Amino acid sequence: MYENIVLTESTYYILLALFCPQHGYGIMQQVEELSKGRVRLAAGTLYGALNSMVEKKWIIQLPVEDGSRKKNYRITEFGLRVLTNEIERLRELVSNGDAVIGGKKNG
Repeated sequence: MYENIVLTESTYYILLALFCPQHGYGIMQQVEELSKGRVRLAAGTLYGALNSMVEKKWIIQLPVEDGSRKKNYRITEFGLRVLTNEIERLRELVSNGDAVIGGKKNG
């Protein structure tokens, strides 16, 4: 079921960031850090993606602590399988590219 799922870069990094439970702002910071500043998530984009991933059961929202407004999320076992499959797919892409190009850059 998850074998044919291709993740967007943002979704990939959000799932990576949720390997340990985090709240929205923490996710945004970690995605930016993991991508070395290349991927910056706006709040609207992040929360839309989080809602979608909750619906797909890739992540869950953890119970909110009394008096807190922070919603924490974490990756599910299903989400981890989706992420692991994507990592394998990306490895295959790189391997095939290296095999064709021979590890050399044109120029």
